[in-house]
Amino acid sequence: MTQSRKLFQRAASKIPGGVNSPVRAWKAVGGTPLFISRGQGSYIFDAEGRRYIDFVGSWGPLILGHAHPKIVQVVRQRAASGVTFGAPTMFEIELAETVERLVPSIEKLRLVSSGTEATMSAIRLARAYTGRTKIVKFDGCYHGHSDGLLVKAGSGVATLGLPDSPGVPAGFARETLTSKYNDLKLLQKIFDRHGKDIAAVIIEPICGNMGVIQPELGFLSAIREITQKSNSLLIFDEVITGFRVALGGAQELFRVKPDLTCLGKILGGGLPLAAFGGRSEIMNLLAPVGPVYQAGTLSGNPLAVSAGIATLKLLSRQGVYDQLEAKSKYFEDGISAVLDQCRLCAVINRVGSMMTLFFGVDRVTSPDHARKCDQKQFSSFFHAMLERGVYLPPSPFEAMFVSLAHSTADLKKTISAFSHWAQAAARG
Repeated sequence: MTQSRKLFQRAASKIPGGVNSPVRAWKAVGGTPLFISRGQGSYIFDAEGRRYIDFVGSWGPLILGHAHPKIVQVVRQRAASGVTFGAPTMFEIELAETVERLVPSIEKLRLVSSGTEATMSAIRLARAYTGRTKIVKFDGCYHGHSDGLLVKAGSGVATLGLPDSPGVPAGFARETLTSKYNDLKLLQKIFDRHGKDIAAVIIEPICGNMGVIQPELGFLSAIREITQKSNSLLIFDEVITGFRVALGGAQELFRVKPDLTCLGKILGGGLPLAAFGGRSEIMNLLAPVGPVYQAGTLSGNPLAVSAGIATLKLLSRQGVYDQLEAKSKYFEDGISAVLDQCRLCAVINRVGSMMTLFFGVDRVTSPDHARKCDQKQFSSFFHAMLERGVYLPPSPFEAMFVSLAHSTADLKKTISAFSHWAQAAARG
């Protein structure tokens, strides 16, 4: 019995499902999840010391790779001075100033500890600002596990086959209207019927929780126009895409300015940290300035904030995103060439350094397309790559992440491993 299996059995007796986040249980691919002992650069090591090229990157935060020396140094130095105070620190100001410089739509922000907190709080703020109750989200977009947003949610719920979650009151769900990603006609119909009651539209500007699906040309700018005409707010959930697809996030890439933005993952440099921010007149409704209550004991934790500052400084260096794009394109081109050679039916969706390989379909521009992918073939692919030392997201509805730590040799090895599996898969 492997160490991971022993640990999983032990965990399952004390932790529901043996994991602290559902997708880690490998329900979509089968088998026993790996227990990870450490990471270094582009690699992770399991409980038995086996090394894997990592394309999960803790689900996106580790754009610099594991245990980056400068991040480790900063965290150690900060920890030596105290890990939390429950009082303001100057580091919070520095991070806020940095974010507001990099993301111009954010004039003020509030730090929290998770993406779920950020989206939940942004929606509360939108309702308070507009005096309206309804929210529009998009099928396939995941915005955390707060009650009102677990309506046709993304990856974890889709993988487990639960379109809604028990424990969510029907009244909560009724305040959430669901549209379809890349379907402007349906969104317009929703606004024609409910516009006067809609406080905000919340969207992943690049869908990352049903696999990577990018917005069609003009989709985001049209949403911006629709919300402005209705006096509703536009919330970009950039927890994944923030500082990932560009230094200024997806809103920089697509040149669309939301009213509120939610950030996380990369923001904390691998430590728990998130934020929501936007126009000053909206943000000033937050307590203690305004009547909208939001609080958190560990919000602005100095370790996470310091790691975030260091990460954003490293990402702000000239040429960093060009380098990341070159690595990601090399990887995509290599996988595409193998698919062509082996004549496998599959499609790669990539935006910057996030990408998904969908099997059994020739295009994926909506969650409906994604759900038609061959999940059995993905499971075969996942385990074959794992055997060859490549660690991928254990779900067909997630993004792989290329990091600055991935070397050309790492990418070549991964493409070669994929080629070996693809040739066997093509032979049947």
